[in-house]
Amino acid sequence: MEETVTDVEKPMRILMISAEGPPLLHAGALIDVMDALPRELRARGHEVAVALPYYREIRENPAFKEEDTGVTVDIRVGDKTYIAEYLQAHSGSGVQLFLIRCDELFDRDGIYGEHGGRYEDNAERFIFFNKAAVELARRLTPTPQVLHVHDWAAALVPVYVKAHRLPFSTVLSIHHVAEQGSFWGLDFRLTNLHERFFTLRGVEFFGKLNFLKGGILFADRITTVSEHYRREIQTPEFGCGLDVVLRENSHKLSAILHGADYNRWNPETDKLLPANYSPDELWGKELCRGALLNGLRLDQQPRGPVFGMITRVIGEKGFDILVPLLDRLLTDDVRLVILGEGDPAYETALAVATRKYPTKFAYRRSYDEKSARVFEAGMDISLIPSRVEPSGLSAMYNLKYGALPVARATGGIQEIIEDYDPWNDSGYGFLCYQYSSEAFWDAIKRARDIFRDQDLWAKLRLRAMARNFSWAKAAERYEQVYRDVAGSGEAEAA
Repeated sequence: MEETVTDVEKPMRILMISAEGPPLLHAGALIDVMDALPRELRARGHEVAVALPYYREIRENPAFKEEDTGVTVDIRVGDKTYIAEYLQAHSGSGVQLFLIRCDELFDRDGIYGEHGGRYEDNAERFIFFNKAAVELARRLTPTPQVLHVHDWAAALVPVYVKAHRLPFSTVLSIHHVAEQGSFWGLDFRLTNLHERFFTLRGVEFFGKLNFLKGGILFADRITTVSEHYRREIQTPEFGCGLDVVLRENSHKLSAILHGADYNRWNPETDKLLPANYSPDELWGKELCRGALLNGLRLDQQPRGPVFGMITRVIGEKGFDILVPLLDRLLTDDVRLVILGEGDPAYETALAVATRKYPTKFAYRRSYDEKSARVFEAGMDISLIPSRVEPSGLSAMYNLKYGALPVARATGGIQEIIEDYDPWNDSGYGFLCYQYSSEAFWDAIKRARDIFRDQDLWAKLRLRAMARNFSWAKAAERYEQVYRDVAGSGEAEAA
C-alpha cells in the first residue's frame, strides 16, 4: 500500500519518561526541556504525555492538583515487590502528566540526594521507576508509539522494551553524559533481567551496572543537545568513559539543538520582573538592575558592570577556574551576583568572598523562580566558564535578557554565542578557547573594556537580544526522529 501525505502527517503518540520535569521548580535545563518540548509537540498536533516520579516537592505544592487514576501495579525490584500508584495531572501548559507514586522511594527532600550526597538506594529507586514507566506505557489507551526517555534515570526503559519484546519504539536523549547511573555490579540483580544482559553487550561496564550504557545500546535512536556536544562525547576527553560505546553506536546518534522557552523566559512579558523591557524600550532593564543591587545590598555606584551567574555550583560549571579570579575581578569597579547550590567546597569559597567584598559580591544558595528572573534581568554580563556545557540553554536566556556572555567555547555554546570581532563588527559575546583561569580572565577583560564604550555595548546588546532560539525548529526535528523510528518499527513488525 502506498504511503499517502495523510499517513505521513498523521499525529503521533509519544510518552516521555524523565526523572525531572514540571511541576518541579529546581534550576536545571532538563526541567525546562520537559516543559517546553511536550508543549511544542502538542501544539503540532501530537498526543504527548510525560511520566515522572511523584516526589515530595510535587505533593507539597499547593498550586498543583493531581488525581488518582485508581491503577496500581506490583513492581518487582530484585527480591522485593513495591506498589506503583499512578496519578494524573496536567502541566501549566496543558500537557498530560502521569506521576508514579511510591512513597518509600520518592517521598524525600531531594530528587537524587541531599546535602551534596546521593541516596544510597538510587539504583533501586530508578530501576523501579523504569519498570513502572514501562508498565504505564503498556496500559495506556491508545498505546504510545514512541517512548522518549531522558538521561540515565530513564535509560533502562529501552533495555526492558527489547528484553520483553514490547511494541514500542524508543528514543534516548543524552543531556549530560557525565551522569550515567553507574552502580555496583551486585545491583544488577535488582533489574530482574536475564544474566545475559550483564555483559559487554549489555548494561555491564567495567564490572558495574551502567544505566546510560544500556540505553545507548538498546534504544532505537539516540539524540543529544547540540552538534558540538555530539562530537565531544565521542572523544576520550568528554565521553566520560562511554566514548567508545558512543562511537560504536554513532550511526543512530544525532544532534538537535534545544530551544529556549520564551513563553516563560522573556523580558517583555515576564511577570516576575520589577519592570518589563524590550530591545526598543530598555529603561526597564535599568530598573531591574537597580532592583537587583538594592535587594542584595550591593553598591549602586560607581556604575561598573554587573557580572552574574545562575548555575549549579560545581567543578564542571567552571568554578575551579573562576574562584581563583574572584580577587582580581572584585578589586575592579564591578558587581558580581551568583545564584545556585552545589559542591560545599565551592559554596564555602563563595561565602568567604562575600564577606571579603560585602558591597560588591552577593551569593545566594537557594534557587527560586523570582530570584532567577531578577538576576537574569539585572546582569550586564553573564559568566559561563564551564568545562562542559552541552546545550547552552543558560546562554540563550542570557542573550534574550540582554546579558552579554563571557563563556568558554564548549558544547552548545559555540552554536549560540558568536565571539565579538571588532574588525568585522560582528558578534555579541566574548569567548575563550582554553580551559584555564588566565584564558577566561582575558575574555572578562575584553568584555570589561567594551562595556566602557556604552554606545558600542548598546549595539552588541541589541544584536544579542535579537537572536531567537525558539523550540519550533527543535520540535520539528524530534518529530522526524519519531517518525523514523516508528516507521522502522512497523516495518520490522510486518
